[in-house]
Amino acid sequence: MGILGKVSATGWIFIAMAFGVALGVFAPDVAKELTPASNIFLKLIKSIIAPLLFATLVYGIAASGNVKTMGRVGGKAILYFEIVTTVALFLGLAAVNIIKPGVGRHVEPSSAAAPAIPVLKQPPTVGEILEHTFPASIIDAMAKGEVLQLVVFCFIFGAACTAIGDKSKPIVEWCESLAEVMFQYTRYVMMLAPIGVGAAIAVTVGAKGLGVLFTLGKLLVTMYAALIIFVVFVLGAVIVICRIPMGRFIQAVKEPWLIAFSTASSEAALPKALENMEKFGVPKHIVSFVLPTGYSFNLDGTTLYLSGASVFCAQVAGIELTWSQQLLMMLTLMLTSKGVAGVPRASLVILSGTVATFGIPAEGIAMILGIDAILDMARTSVNVLGNCLATAVVARWEGVDLSKAPELVES
Repeated sequence: MGILGKVSATGWIFIAMAFGVALGVFAPDVAKELTPASNIFLKLIKSIIAPLLFATLVYGIAASGNVKTMGRVGGKAILYFEIVTTVALFLGLAAVNIIKPGVGRHVEPSSAAAPAIPVLKQPPTVGEILEHTFPASIIDAMAKGEVLQLVVFCFIFGAACTAIGDKSKPIVEWCESLAEVMFQYTRYVMMLAPIGVGAAIAVTVGAKGLGVLFTLGKLLVTMYAALIIFVVFVLGAVIVICRIPMGRFIQAVKEPWLIAFSTASSEAALPKALENMEKFGVPKHIVSFVLPTGYSFNLDGTTLYLSGASVFCAQVAGIELTWSQQLLMMLTLMLTSKGVAGVPRASLVILSGTVATFGIPAEGIAMILGIDAILDMARTSVNVLGNCLATAVVARWEGVDLSKAPELVES
């Protein structure tokens, strides 16, 4: 019991992941039956999102006491998001053009895979994206998990609380209390994280077999290598340039990163990311605004994947895209990739719409489906890592000294 008691929460998640893989390999039928355990954990996580975001956003904005401050924070966040996601797009483009994983690999999609291809649709227009940003009902936005709509409502609601001053004090104090309650609620749910994470891995390996880790290995290696390069050299450079304490930052993000990687859901990692970045020393009003907003505008892993996967589909179909066509495709993806976080496999819908727009057959998507679960784990975890870093960068731009923040204590 003494040894077991010393294992950290992150350690238990690692152990559960290893056990889940082993169970999926050696007892796949048993592993498939664990789907309810995985789904229950994800449902509990999703039950946290709306009340936690509402409470932290409204309190954070109202507590800042200055709408201009939040406008400045928002402007800096959007600038950072666009710079970093553009770098991610071009890195994915470079990787797939250098390694060419789809060239010479013409594989016909199986009849079983064909029905699983997402329905092709035209990418949304700028006007449609803008219109979708604003909620008709905050209750409907909460029920559907529309994070960006929730952010917009809470920003205006928090600004209104600031504008009327002391009259809003009971609501602001209630939001502060609600935030603390939801953080404690999160701690209770996270006690189930090893079970939920282990079950999710077991179900994936049990249903698809260990071979899913090796199918279409060249594309898998290309995407993972590009994501690792992005994390080490791009995000690493940002950490150095902005003088963010690397050791403490890694300690703060490792658990949210693991949860995102194992569940392939950004939503599952959001509550822990909010809590840990605040413990890291980022002010509440910055964390509560930048992190949720980043879920729609700062999808580093997803944008890198989409740029690589779209060119891969062209390579598989034997279509030679010019650089001007590839750049136009990148501009399309910069718009259509917004707002896909929190929904596993949603990037496949974006990908299918993009390749259809450029007249590329969907054969490549049928091939990608076989390994999309493994690709989704990587891109989702990089999304979470990038958004956590974004909160720290904006805090540094606001003059916050993160080196003086108290040390993190892992629960």
